[in-house]
Amino acid sequence: MSRVILSISFICWTTMLFGMDIIGKVVDAQGSPIVDAYILKADGSFHASSNEIGNFTCKDAQVGDTLIVSYLGFAEKQVILSENHFQESMTIVLEDKFFDLEQVYISNQVQSTSQLASIDLIVNPVNSSQEILRKVPGLFIGQHAGGGKAEQLFLRGFDIDHGTDISISVDGIPVNMVSHAHGQGYADLHFLIPETVDKLDFGKGPYYADRGNFTTAGYVNFQTKDKLESSLISLEAGRFNTQRAVALIDLLGNTKNHHAYIAGEYQKSDGPFESPQDFQRLNLMGKYTANLANNDKITFLASYFDSEWNASGQIPQRAVDSGLITRFGAIDDTEGGFTGRTNVALNYTKTINNESFIKSRLFYSHYHFELFSNFTFFANDPINGDQIRQKENRNLFGFESVWNKSKTTDLGNIEYKAGVGFRHDIVDSVGLWRTLNRTTTLSTLAQGAVKETNYYTFGQAQFDFGNWSIQPGLRLDIFNFDYADDLDNSSARLTDSDAFLSPKLNFIYSPKQDVQFYLKTGTGFHSNDTRVVVVQNGKETLPGAIGVDLGSSWKPAPKLWLNTALWYLYLQQEFVYVGDEGIVEPSGKTRRVGIDVSIRWQLQKNLYYHTDFNYTLARSIEDPEGQNLIPLAPQLTMTGGLSLQLDNGFSGGLNYRFIKDRPATEDNSIVAEGYFITDLNLNYKVGKVTFGLVVENLFNSDWNEAQFATASRLFNEPEPVEELHFTPGSPFFIRGKVIYNF
Repeated sequence: MSRVILSISFICWTTMLFGMDIIGKVVDAQGSPIVDAYILKADGSFHASSNEIGNFTCKDAQVGDTLIVSYLGFAEKQVILSENHFQESMTIVLEDKFFDLEQVYISNQVQSTSQLASIDLIVNPVNSSQEILRKVPGLFIGQHAGGGKAEQLFLRGFDIDHGTDISISVDGIPVNMVSHAHGQGYADLHFLIPETVDKLDFGKGPYYADRGNFTTAGYVNFQTKDKLESSLISLEAGRFNTQRAVALIDLLGNTKNHHAYIAGEYQKSDGPFESPQDFQRLNLMGKYTANLANNDKITFLASYFDSEWNASGQIPQRAVDSGLITRFGAIDDTEGGFTGRTNVALNYTKTINNESFIKSRLFYSHYHFELFSNFTFFANDPINGDQIRQKENRNLFGFESVWNKSKTTDLGNIEYKAGVGFRHDIVDSVGLWRTLNRTTTLSTLAQGAVKETNYYTFGQAQFDFGNWSIQPGLRLDIFNFDYADDLDNSSARLTDSDAFLSPKLNFIYSPKQDVQFYLKTGTGFHSNDTRVVVVQNGKETLPGAIGVDLGSSWKPAPKLWLNTALWYLYLQQEFVYVGDEGIVEPSGKTRRVGIDVSIRWQLQKNLYYHTDFNYTLARSIEDPEGQNLIPLAPQLTMTGGLSLQLDNGFSGGLNYRFIKDRPATEDNSIVAEGYFITDLNLNYKVGKVTFGLVVENLFNSDWNEAQFATASRLFNEPEPVEELHFTPGSPFFIRGKVIYNF
């Protein structure tokens, strides 16, 4: 007994005189670790954040010190340190609370831009699969093939097509498809059920060593929920024969360290088109998470997705102006397709000690895709028309293991991250055919088999010295390309390989808790299609990107957040495989310069405002002035809205998105029209039941969702005509929903 008293006395004496380190963990009420919780000494002398397993270390703590622990969506907690806290690791449990922007701190340890998206998810949850991507500040999307095709993406002056210059993943599973039948980097996110999304991590530019292929304009990683707060069943119905049913079922109840649930979604809609799109989609998902006694964590995920649809395609403006068809008519209404994906993923986090852990994941995806399109109508074949069929069948394997370590020293906090991994795609059959009414194959334009492997390793560090943080990083990617052309009688396989080294160096200066300045620099790349690489004999296999961001995060008031960035991005020469024609199309060097501004403002306790402003000048470097515009590159975009959540169960949101007119051709002779669209959602919760109303395009504006400059010929025309072709955006679209939580 006397030894215990002496030990406690010694701890008290040393902590009061010198201070000691405290080891702790931040968890929620169910015992699950909270990542990026903010830990601050009340006197402002120390701050840190919890790592991916919830752990943190507080340097030079003393008995009587007060720790303030805060995280979005949880009540702030103050802990007064006692002698017991220095004898064993402490666990801090945070309780749920409605969002409060005042508790969001600007920190070197937490990426401020990702916090913006986390805030938006809390105060204005997604209402549809398309809204998932719209949660990324500055990202615009457009659908032009009946709802089943991956959306067209726009970010930082890029017409990214379907994912060429943005890396998208779900729980670490890559969404982008390399050497795809329709286009390089094709990213179909429709297998993700919106209600299962927990967090959104994103970054703009090529500044992150743990992000590789396609991370030029930026990256997005969606993290699904490890557990459900409650089970739910949701039913929706609306215009255009639209119906949707969602179920999320908790399988293990209130079990503290083990969580499992299943989720399902079925959706159908005819859309506003005169030829019903008969769109149908089925999603199934299951996830199991175990938080083990030694701080290890294991997660298993499996999902299944299947979709089919018809489409009216992109219609020429002259056909509408002449009265041949309406805005919602079609020249060829036999377009459409089928697609599906099955995912299996295993994630395991092994804790080495309080300061380090290894996070590994193994995943497999089976993917199939078949798309029928007709962009030029009768330009190439005046009798049968120009319909094409694109198809592929793919197996995708991958593995990654990342070592993480954080250490608090007398000079400051140091974090290390190093990883290795690979991705292997096997596309047994990928090709392009000319067809008639989906049923008759007229000719084969391209057909073959692709094998593509990406091996990579990376390392990055973060050194925090007082108000400064320095973040160097380095990444090495090695690619092996293999293509067997089924139309080549020689049966020879064409192969090539290449490597890309990507250095990164970022600086962050935080003079106070409410302001931060940063300078980010780095190089990145997007790989070219295997069929391009082998044809070009490895020329420009991995075209690089060089970027710089100079920005700031600032809270001029406790509940007002401003984020600004001036940025520059340069892209090297690249060769593009045009899946619609089966040809290689070169494009030159490009330069983009822009400014991003984001505002998050909690006007009142229950009233929240957000807006994002993005302006970009995008130019081709090698073309003469007046001929150097980049087609469909957005110049000015804005999104924003108001969200309201009252204590009586009422909530709602009014949101807008705006895109300015932009060139559809290099000389701006054809212009893609801009638009301003307003959406509304209203909800009222009574006990366990929530009644909702969602209105898209509240003011019933005529707008073009997707637009292209295309040379097409109608059946009775002597020659093709180049002009604007578009897919009309949805008119006033209302749907109601009922959600039951249990």
